Amino acid sequence: MSSTTPQDSKGLVPQPKAWVLTSLLNTAHGVDHLFLLIFASAVSTIALDFGFTAWEDLMPYGAWAFLMFGLGSIPCGRLGDLWGRRQMMLVFFFGMSLAAMVCASAQSIWQLALGLILLGSFASIYHPVGIPMLLEKTNNPGATIGLNGLVGNLGVAMAALLTGFLIKHLGWRAAFVVPALMSGVCGMVFMYVCPKEQEPPAKRKGGAKVQLSPGMLAKALAVMTAAAASSNVLFNVSTNGNAQLLTERFLGVVEDPSTLGLLLALVYTVSSVAQVVVGHLIAKFELKPFFLFMVAAQIPMLILASLAQGWWLLLSLLGLMIFIFGAVPFTDVLISRYVDDRLRSRVAGMRLGVSLALSSLGVWALGPVVKSLGFENGLLILALFSATTASILTLLPSAKDELSGV
Repeated sequence: MSSTTPQDSKGLVPQPKAWVLTSLLNTAHGVDHLFLLIFASAVSTIALDFGFTAWEDLMPYGAWAFLMFGLGSIPCGRLGDLWGRRQMMLVFFFGMSLAAMVCASAQSIWQLALGLILLGSFASIYHPVGIPMLLEKTNNPGATIGLNGLVGNLGVAMAALLTGFLIKHLGWRAAFVVPALMSGVCGMVFMYVCPKEQEPPAKRKGGAKVQLSPGMLAKALAVMTAAAASSNVLFNVSTNGNAQLLTERFLGVVEDPSTLGLLLALVYTVSSVAQVVVGHLIAKFELKPFFLFMVAAQIPMLILASLAQGWWLLLSLLGLMIFIFGAVPFTDVLISRYVDDRLRSRVAGMRLGVSLALSSLGVWALGPVVKSLGFENGLLILALFSATTASILTLLPSAKDELSGV
């Protein structure tokens, strides 16, 4: 019996190792979100270390990571299709490790800003490359993306939990070093498990699951991009601001940073399960009204969170994050549904480039808005973004449009 395992028809995955590769691609999603939120979770401590009197004054520097997270998606998606997704994922793992080390060694705020720019640039690889790579063979994209979203949001939870723990015991620099080592190890395993592609995705045979006319496809992509821009503002601003929101609203109730980190991690962990549930339900319900419901339900949750204090805030925040996280899988499912795999990384990159670059403005404005208007009014502003997203989604193709293809 031969000791080697034949590759599949695309030259991607030796079958005995397929589950390992899938696990690594999902883990990479968690790594991506964890790294992006280390700064937000540690900002109060970093501000004191660099001589700032308020964490709000430091937040605009963190926005550079999210700007590059968006803008970098465009060239990364193109390289994923034309050069190869395996190569790009290796750049992701090792690049994230390098960028985090630069952040950990920063001696001034501008050196830290440079590290965050690098971090956002390498982080921009995952969504347009890793998710299409994960979807290449799946028969149930909703369930696959739901599980992938769960792991990604566990990375959000780990950012709050791990950063709070490391700050308390080893300092904020360790909060960058430990994940850097984790990413480097993942890169080494990925290099071994994932064989070289026989050809880049752009040269393979393929086709979209649902055929739309060019005009309807262009409209669907425009709606997805606009809705993603609005919803990403909500996702990025909330995940960047929740740690400070809890600190403010739990004053006199719970003040230990590691305990607050644990509470926030629990919120994200429970909320992440919503993505798995939604991923399975996508196959059972019509996509457009289901997506609309998940977004519209965010509005009353944001209003409640704007008014709540202490443990009531925690409950309202849990409800809010369930609907925010639960809405995440829809856009990737839509892309897998309407777009040929040969183009998927480029389409995803363009969509992410526009939406995430715009949402980075929300991260940049977070500190100044909270400083001048407070969290209460800031959350009400986010409710307007949810309402905007819901109104945009009414323009998506319906099931009837999909069947007619017009």
